[in-house]
Amino acid sequence: MPNATTRPKRTRRHRRAQREDAVRNELVSRSLEGAQQCLFSQDYGTAFVHYLLALNLAPALKDFANESFRFTLFKWAEELDSLGRIQDLFNCYEQAMELFPVDEVIVNSMGEHLFRMGFRDEAAGHFYKALKLRPDFPEAKENFYRVANWLVERWHFLMLNDHGRNHKYQLAIKKAVEGGCSSVLDIGTGTGILGMCAKMAGAAEVYACELSKTMYELACEVLSANGMADSIKIVHLKSLDMNIPKDIPNRVSLVVTETVDAGLFGEGIIETLIHAWKHLLLPPPNTQQPLSSPSQTGRVIPAGATVFGVAVQCREIRRHHRLYASSVGGLDLSAVGQIYSPVSCLADTEDSTEPYTTERLSRLRGGYIQLTQPFTALDIDFNNVQELEGLCSREMTQLRLYVTQEGVLDALAVWFQLHLDQDNHLSTGPEEDTCWEQAIYPIQSPFNTVKCGDEVLVEVSCKDSYLRLCCAAIIRDGHTFHMDNVTPKILTANPEAELCSALASLQTNQEKPSCAFMLESAEIALLNNTAYHNSFQKAMSKLLVSLKSTGRSQPSDTELDPIYVLDVSEGFSVLSLMAAQLGFDSSEDKHISPGLVQAYSSVEKEHHQTMLRLLAKGNGVLESALEFWLSHVEDDSAVLQRPATEKLWSAIILDCIEICGLIRQKLLEKATLARCLLEDGGQIFPERIVIHGMLVESDTLLRESAVQGTEPTLGFNIAPFINQFTVPVHVFLDLSTLECTHLSEPVELFALDLMNSTANYTDNEVKVRVNTSGKVTAIPFWYQIHLDSEHSVSTFSEDSHWKQAAVVLQQPLTVSRGEWVKLSIQLHKSSISITAVKEGLGDDDVIREAEPVTSDS
Repeated sequence: MPNATTRPKRTRRHRRAQREDAVRNELVSRSLEGAQQCLFSQDYGTAFVHYLLALNLAPALKDFANESFRFTLFKWAEELDSLGRIQDLFNCYEQAMELFPVDEVIVNSMGEHLFRMGFRDEAAGHFYKALKLRPDFPEAKENFYRVANWLVERWHFLMLNDHGRNHKYQLAIKKAVEGGCSSVLDIGTGTGILGMCAKMAGAAEVYACELSKTMYELACEVLSANGMADSIKIVHLKSLDMNIPKDIPNRVSLVVTETVDAGLFGEGIIETLIHAWKHLLLPPPNTQQPLSSPSQTGRVIPAGATVFGVAVQCREIRRHHRLYASSVGGLDLSAVGQIYSPVSCLADTEDSTEPYTTERLSRLRGGYIQLTQPFTALDIDFNNVQELEGLCSREMTQLRLYVTQEGVLDALAVWFQLHLDQDNHLSTGPEEDTCWEQAIYPIQSPFNTVKCGDEVLVEVSCKDSYLRLCCAAIIRDGHTFHMDNVTPKILTANPEAELCSALASLQTNQEKPSCAFMLESAEIALLNNTAYHNSFQKAMSKLLVSLKSTGRSQPSDTELDPIYVLDVSEGFSVLSLMAAQLGFDSSEDKHISPGLVQAYSSVEKEHHQTMLRLLAKGNGVLESALEFWLSHVEDDSAVLQRPATEKLWSAIILDCIEICGLIRQKLLEKATLARCLLEDGGQIFPERIVIHGMLVESDTLLRESAVQGTEPTLGFNIAPFINQFTVPVHVFLDLSTLECTHLSEPVELFALDLMNSTANYTDNEVKVRVNTSGKVTAIPFWYQIHLDSEHSVSTFSEDSHWKQAAVVLQQPLTVSRGEWVKLSIQLHKSSISITAVKEGLGDDDVIREAEPVTSDS
């Protein structure tokens, strides 16, 4: 018989479900209402909890509440960030992405927080996911391009395009494997190319390790695409953390690696190889048993290296590492003593300093002059573990270099020859066509002029597994001048005692302060840019005269309101002090009253503030005329505020262009807010920025931007995977030394008016006349920064501390002389994009013809 209780059970269940639905709906309704009330009272944390509850109970409401939920999440995240509750912030985003797994805005925002916290690999994954969800999402695109430069550095493309380097590594690996090295470990595998070379050569076992999460995942894709995912085991580890048998089953007979930088040891190859010999490699061949099988012994590729160097004169290196401008914009800079970059090999420098920087000597503006003959600094055998272990304890070597050319000793330039085996060698020398840069050891001493017949005493050591070369002394006519004796003690954070002593010496007209300050190399180059500071001084003086004559005419017995000036430049800046000095210096212009300007600087580092105080004292500016703005604001993220409740700014100085050649992020938003904070007649500096560019053909830019050609690299399919990290905008260019052919004259591409938002636009089209036939591969661009209608500076001048940038076209455009190219320029926030097409322009075409730009514009 049918179950007689079936129908009544369904009835009870149905009624219970109705009651549950009613309770759920009531709870959802109250939660949404509570969320709105909390938003109104700016209680974002509680509002977020209400939304989580409501949308988990009623997923059908997600589309309806999406915008409000996003707003709540972002506000609550800002609050958590300001409170330092980072884990809570990430937990909130994880909850949000469980609700909205395909919301590209939330995914991108999570990536922004991760990137700001230093989690670049994870940030890139979120930006990449956001782009997959919405390929035309401009914020995600800009973020991904920025982080891609961190994750897959441009040298990966250069190396894969360096056919000579690739072929020599392939030959050395093939020779070793065919000689009996049957098990191979590729340390720092990158794309996996060296491990695949070993497998193709016939190695029975191949292992690889990679620390970068991004490169590890990329290598896994490459191995799969080349059918080697099952035959090469790759682990996401640093080799120092690898163990047997956990990560690899047995010791290997061959380690291949290229964990070297321009200074040879900077990537940690010494520590890496010592660990490998002790824990991962078979023992080296026994010289007393020369007939031992290669499969039973271990070896390393590269087998060793020889380091070379030369003393050079180079103005471009000098202006980034030593202050040579005695004054800028009317400011005497001698009050702070010596200023140095953080790149130093002196024995008494702080641990925070770096022993060297890197440059491609062949591309330095103005070139370089060799002051000595090249010398050999060091030989190292990577197959000798005792030599590796003794390197850091090895006694310092002293070399005497004879000066063959009179000049200024600016640096020691260093390169090396990598001995892959007895037959294959790679040189990173400045005259080689190579993907490598050279290591630069700047000379920090003010005693740096040498003449023929002098000897330079160079000390070579290896401290902390870094190769260190230091110019210790110059020997002239039998007299030895020790360079470290003329270098003052470097002053960094919280130097109160030294500051008091320095100020006292200024008051008593005694000797200038003996302390020295450390600035970043870009900040030193900025101070050495006298043209920029002098132009700013003239523009600011013009504004002060205008404000005094039009807005501050009061009876003589009435105290004048000060002219408020705010400098929100990034890093170290003396512009606020220059404005304050103009308020005291009546000799420049009799219309400016002493003490009229109240200047505020946004520098936050203590030693930056100390430098400005010393400079103010040394230049006759009262301490009260220059204040540090961040001590007046509660929230560092809200720097742009009124100077006082009833006051407005007379001038606001914005830092518009990054050193790398890009427009600073959120520049237009800052300019919009700044305009609201200006008094009548006030001004933003700069008031206008004009972007200039030109058509060029440059194989160099192509090689540095993506793996070129359709042929596989050494027979392996790599390009499609690493080229995912190609970015269309190449930064930190020096256009004056870039190997390229100019196909057009410079033209104006775009303009930004920071004082008048109605004059701005988001896209522009110009037509450019081709004056040289060729292939348009890139459009380099730079800026003319108009401080006011009369004074401007270019980021493409000889003394510019800014670099240039270039948009690299996905497909080169073949053009002939006399043809026209239409450039479509778009500016989204701070991200510029340019497309180029060949045009047959007719009479009715509305595209404006770009006027050629002269060097004076």
